[in-house]
Amino acid sequence: MVLGGGILTITRRNAVHSAISLIMSLLGVAGLYLLQQAEFLFAVQIVLYVGGIMVLFLFVIMLVNLDQAAKQRQFNRQWLVALAAVAAVGAQLGYFMWKGKDAFKIADIGLPPGTPAIGNTEAIANSLFTEYLLPFEIASVLLLVAVVGSVVMAKKRI
Repeated sequence: MVLGGGILTITRRNAVHSAISLIMSLLGVAGLYLLQQAEFLFAVQIVLYVGGIMVLFLFVIMLVNLDQAAKQRQFNRQWLVALAAVAAVGAQLGYFMWKGKDAFKIADIGLPPGTPAIGNTEAIANSLFTEYLLPFEIASVLLLVAVVGSVVMAKKRI
């Protein structure tokens, strides 16, 4: 579902169809989170990306005049760069398929006996508000500045 949605996203000529395909791909990623028993990330993926950001993308696509963009040439002789990128990703994929599970170094996180296990949401919150508090706050200030800047740029001239 993720791969099919990604391929449809980049191959559709209609921007709305491309955005709907991206929604399908993001829903597939949410399903992968759920299969990995990361329920919090599943819910965040659905609410934030599919429910919020993609709706915003669809509004922008429908408000922007795409007739002029559709008449312009889409691909401007970058086939060599694209083929190099596909070859690099294919080589990485082939390497990991050839090496198998030994290529991935997964740490053993064995808990000492008697330690109560905490859930995914608690672990994310503890990490976010202890180790990563400063980057979290910097990101929130940058997002606030971006929102205020976009509102200022979008307002009509008085």
